[in-house]
This record gives sequence, C-alpha cells and structure tokens, in this order.
Amino acid sequence: MLAPTPASPESAGMSTTALNRLEAHLKSRYIDAGRFPGTQVLIYRRGKIVHSTVQGFADLGRKAPVKDDTIFRIYSMTKPITSVAFMMLVEEGKVALDEPVAKYIPEWKNLGVFVAGTAPAFLTRPPTRPMQIVDLLRHTSGLTYGFQQRSNVDAAYREKKIGEVIKAGTLDGMIEDLAKIPLEFSPGEAWNYSVSTDVLGYLVGKISGVPFEQFLKERIFKPLGMNDTDFFVPADKAHRFAACYSADPQGGFNPLAAERKGLTLQDDPTTSSFLAPPSLISGGGGLCSTAADYLTFCRTLLNGGELGGVRLLGPKTLKLMTSNHLPGGVDLPAMSRSMFAEAAYNGIGFGLGFAVTMHPSQTLIAGSPGEFNWGGAATTSFFIDPAEELITIFMTQVLPSSAYPLRRELRTMVYAAITESNL
Repeated sequence: MLAPTPASPESAGMSTTALNRLEAHLKSRYIDAGRFPGTQVLIYRRGKIVHSTVQGFADLGRKAPVKDDTIFRIYSMTKPITSVAFMMLVEEGKVALDEPVAKYIPEWKNLGVFVAGTAPAFLTRPPTRPMQIVDLLRHTSGLTYGFQQRSNVDAAYREKKIGEVIKAGTLDGMIEDLAKIPLEFSPGEAWNYSVSTDVLGYLVGKISGVPFEQFLKERIFKPLGMNDTDFFVPADKAHRFAACYSADPQGGFNPLAAERKGLTLQDDPTTSSFLAPPSLISGGGGLCSTAADYLTFCRTLLNGGELGGVRLLGPKTLKLMTSNHLPGGVDLPAMSRSMFAEAAYNGIGFGLGFAVTMHPSQTLIAGSPGEFNWGGAATTSFFIDPAEELITIFMTQVLPSSAYPLRRELRTMVYAAITESNL
C-alpha cells in the first residue's frame, strides 16, 4: 500500500509547537517517570502523516529502543479488524445482523440467563429474546470477561480461562465451554465488555468456510500490505518485538488494582507465547501489529472502506458500523454493567465494533460527533475523526490500559494541536 506523504503539521492545519508539547508530556510524565518503557505516536491528517515519533525503549532490559517498525501486542485493537471481517460477510449476503446466533452455534440454543448459584450448578431463566448477531458486534450479548470480577458468571469464565490475556485452548473449545455458562443478562438489555468478538472470529471461520486467521490474511492483510500484522511474530521479525510490562506489582493484568508502582516485566519478547502460532485464534485480542500497519487499516476506514484500489467495505456499511447501536440511542453509562472497558463513557455510544462519540460536550474532551475509536489492554489506542480527516495511533506496552489517564490526555493534546478545524 502506498505510504502517505510525510508533511509538516502546518500544511495540514496543525501546530508543530502543540505536537512537540505532547511529546514532552509523554517523556516527562510517563517515560522519565518510569510509567512507560517507550512510546510511538502516529498522527495523520488531510491525507498526510504530520507527526511520527518514537521515544524510549521497546525492551528496557536489553536497552532496545522503540523504532518505527517495532511490533506491538495490540490486544483489543484486534476487535475492529474482526468486526470489519464479519461485516464483509454481511455485505456478501452470507449472514444478517438480526439472525439468531444459535442458527450458527446450535449448542447455544438453550442458553439461560444467570439467576443464582455457582458453576456447575447455576440457576437460570430463559432470555427475553434470543441472542442476535448484532448483540455480538455491540457487546449486548450477555457474555462477559472473567476479569470483570463482578459475578459468579465471571468466576466461571476465570475457572475455564475464557478470554484471558494469555490465551489457552482453542476457539472450538471456548464455544463449547460457553454453552455451559449462563449469560449475565438477557441479550439487548445491557452493555458489557466481553468475549463477543472472539465469537465473531469463530463465526467468520464457520460462515466463510475458511479458517479465521486465513480469512484475515487473504481478505485484509495481504491486499492492504499489512505484512507485519498476525497472530504471532515469526522468527525473522522477533528482534523487532517489544517487551510487555505491567503496572501491577504482581506483574499481571488486573484492571481493578488500585496500586500502581513502576513497571514489572509481564512478557519477555524472547520467550513470549506470541513467538509461535497460538492454539486459540482470538478475534478479540490476539493480533500483533505495527503503527504503520494499523495506520493502513485506519486509512481504509477513513476513506470509506477503500484504499489504493482495495475495497474492504462500502461507505454505507462503515456508516452503519460507526453509528450508535445501543438500544434507545443512549450512551454507555445508561446501559453499561462493565467494571472495565477500553472506553471513557459519558457522551460515548457503541457501534458495530467501535466506541462512537455522540456528544463531545458530555465527554469533557475536545472532539467531534462521529469520531470512533478503541484501544488494547497494553495501552495501545487509536481514534479516527472523519469530520477532521484525522487519525491518531498510540503504541506502548503496559498492562492494564486503565492504569493511567493517557487516552484522555492524548485526545486533549492532539485536538489542541488543530489550528484549522473542518467544522
């Protein structure tokens, strides 16, 4: 894919001074303070890369600096890619959003809703309606993540290791295990961050007749030239793979931990499970990528689903995906039961694979209606603002993403750098 032209911020209506201020903030607040090992920021506006910087280390122990081609675990930034892949099948008429999930996963036909009890002796009630495909895309399915630590259902997920940061088992096995665990709530009644997108990946494979990872490679990554994006890092690229750290003193992934103290190595890039093809292909959080590759994906979305003659989706489908799909048009606080998600809430809705800004004034951060975004567990994030022709990609490797208010600061400072608004 043709690389975009590097240009001065001023040529695209942005301020060099303001963007330098962002870099100074990252250095003093996060890198020099020992909160982040290193950072990469890529900002694209009006068809040009106006800011591309790296600071600090990809691997503190080996003093390996972050480089433009450093490979990062993008975790939940896999979700938008999986959602796009699924919507490609919708466009081809192979599946519809209002179909019941049990049409494709018959063993889920009698899934009940949790009332009481613990695994395996749950007391359940029938859902008020069947789970639909759209519920998977917008996280209203009744599924959950074990790390939410809210309920006995979450505990059952943890017992089966469903949706863990360190993947185990297979997709087929996960689907079988989920058939034995009740839903948190009746589909459509609430929003809860969940393994729904892993289920979408399973369905992409089942409906297309091609293994999910092969579908992504043949239909998205190869055509767009996203050559560094995959579910594992091959041996010839291992030297570019970043270390992953935890802000949790125990060195794990605990989004609810109160204590944050320095950095603990969580995943050594020389011994990481990401160095070999995984047994579980996670559409919810399994990919590794580079900032350049993810920019290519984001440019395709900003450009209405097409880039360099490669079309993934039509612009009307993308418009559907980046509209708020929460029932009644409400924002996330009105429906969310999540203890944790990769999004700030007020004024934010949820589409088909993305959080969507509805009312910037309610978020208390500068922005535009229709901006859409998501992030990953290791504090990677992106946002796309179609009105301002703006893409921002941020990379580091620190679990969990809730450790610091980086995303709020990043958005504030990037929007502050716009000197010529399109609105």
